[in-house]
Amino acid sequence: MEMITFMLANIALLNIRGNIFTRAELSDIGDYVGSDIQISWLPNLDELMKGYARNFRPGIGGPPVNVAMAIEVASIDHISEANMEYTMTIFLRQSWRDDRLSYNHTNKTLGLDSRFVDKLWLPDTFIVNAKSAWFHDVTVENKLIRLQPDGVILYSSRITSTVACDMDLTKYPMDEQECMLDLESYGYSSEDIVYHWCESQIHIHGLDKLELSQFTIIDYKFVTETMNFKSAGRFPRLSLRFQLRRNRGVYIIQSYMPSILLVAMSWVSFWISQTAVPARVSLGITTVLTMTTLMVSARSSLPRASAIKALDVYFWICYVFVFAALIEYAFAHYNADYRLKEKAKSKANKMSSESIVKNGKQAMVLFSLSVAGMNQGLMVSSRRPQRSGAENPGSPPWFSSTSVPSSLSIWFLELSLLQYKLPVNISSSLELEELLAHIPILALGPKNCAAALKQTMLIVLVLGR
Repeated sequence: MEMITFMLANIALLNIRGNIFTRAELSDIGDYVGSDIQISWLPNLDELMKGYARNFRPGIGGPPVNVAMAIEVASIDHISEANMEYTMTIFLRQSWRDDRLSYNHTNKTLGLDSRFVDKLWLPDTFIVNAKSAWFHDVTVENKLIRLQPDGVILYSSRITSTVACDMDLTKYPMDEQECMLDLESYGYSSEDIVYHWCESQIHIHGLDKLELSQFTIIDYKFVTETMNFKSAGRFPRLSLRFQLRRNRGVYIIQSYMPSILLVAMSWVSFWISQTAVPARVSLGITTVLTMTTLMVSARSSLPRASAIKALDVYFWICYVFVFAALIEYAFAHYNADYRLKEKAKSKANKMSSESIVKNGKQAMVLFSLSVAGMNQGLMVSSRRPQRSGAENPGSPPWFSSTSVPSSLSIWFLELSLLQYKLPVNISSSLELEELLAHIPILALGPKNCAAALKQTMLIVLVLGR
């Protein structure tokens, strides 16, 4: 009796272990979604997969497979103007029907883990404008398969991709950019597969809640198109296009306000005394160098492109104002220094002339007369008081003359025939025109002398007191 009891206990233990092993095998393939599903309702996956060829699309030779696609944006990590790219993490969900995997003994949906993905046919979807991409695999591969009784498969995966984005930086930093995420079949043409956005994909979940440091997403749209390649055929493509507006507050603080203050500071030199050369020069050079540093730092985050940007134009206008303030002071200082030198030179010449006259040196009276087409007449004289019994009794009391060598072909004019009236109050600093205006000719002698004087072209008179 004890022997029979021992044998029955061992048989029961083996049955329990067998049930546990069978359950473990099933759990390796997949689990149900929901806790109310009985294990006995599980479809026989071995029978479903019997004769399944994962290398061929569903309905091969027939109509194309319709693949519905949906996207959920988890994050947009970085948008780089220098590299013309952005990094995005998305949940990509694809759904299609594979009649080879349909089952009818339950209406429950099976949720299978990532280990079952490698046993199924999958659309060869790739990101066209991706520079790099990878699947997440912490703590397990972030992939999901859901199988419905009618053979509809939902495949979801988490992908992070660095995507190229061609940017027009002409209006930078007041620009708006359009970036795209293009999804396309790599090997299947439009005859084998057709992409379309899921009917429930009206809005992108998660995109409205994103807060980017440099941009604000103002709009997005879904685009369905077919790409025609001459060598390969027509391929379906889905595009997600979103509009980005650059946040301008940081540029106002980092670029616009400092440049405005620098231009205003360069204009402060206009109120500094012109004689304060070190202060004005140091202020001008400092503002020019600071403006140069600001321009270089603002361009460090931008690509080395030949296109002229709005910020470049603004900075160059500010730079011209700052540099012009420095050039203006250099010109004003040179002009003032030149005037001072000319004034000092003129004063020195005037003092030298007065010194010569005061020392009793001779002054000249030059009559350039045109008589019969010939220049005649030169008299050298000095203003010295006349003594009694002068040689020229008809001359004014303040005038005396000396002879000129006959080799100069001088025609002597009898100055005694001219009567001068010299005003009493004549300063030695009078100009030549003013002095001549105070010495009018009152009378002339013989007719021939009068006729000669009518043809006079120039009278230069230098008199000493």
